[in-house]
Amino acid sequence: MISKEMQLYVDSHSTPVDEQLQQIERNTNLHVLQPQMLSGGFQGKVLEFISRSINPKYILEIGTFTGFSALCLIKGLAENGQLHTIDVNEELMQRTQSYFDRSPYANQITLHIGNALQIIPTIDLTFDLVFIDADKASYAAYYNLAVENLRRGGVILVDNVLWSGKVIHDEKDKKTQQMHVFNQMVQQDERVENVLLPIRDGIMWIVKK
Repeated sequence: MISKEMQLYVDSHSTPVDEQLQQIERNTNLHVLQPQMLSGGFQGKVLEFISRSINPKYILEIGTFTGFSALCLIKGLAENGQLHTIDVNEELMQRTQSYFDRSPYANQITLHIGNALQIIPTIDLTFDLVFIDADKASYAAYYNLAVENLRRGGVILVDNVLWSGKVIHDEKDKKTQQMHVFNQMVQQDERVENVLLPIRDGIMWIVKK
């Protein structure tokens, strides 16, 4: 995590996201509750670059919100690939689907509304890339399902793992403790290798052995 001044410098020396993504970010800030849940331009570009480096055939996203991160991740998708994204918020479905429909990837995105723990087992695919950014209490359950449905060498990206920097505090509130326990679980999981990137609110980059 870096200062606001440094983040401004970083942003000014990074390629911006495309016009549609900028519009989604503006509209989310204007019209949607808790707009800070959106990844934002800098992190979105990081997600795009990671996806492009992997060139995944199948992407799973847990936590759609207004579709910003999905439309960043899909820029690295292999030809004829698919992205499945899951969110529990029915109220945002129409808005998010409209963004997907106006993108060049409309036919490659499937938006699922409901409980991800119930939906993931119904998707008969082995994923190359998974992005987790949903309710933090379920991170461990999402992660274990993701590992099970990930190819060897596949990547899981987990957002908010620094939890506003509070994970390093000796005294932790309940949500911070949940995130700290999750980070420890990943660190001790012999099925994977991982690196914690101090980008925005922290991204855990995990590779299945």
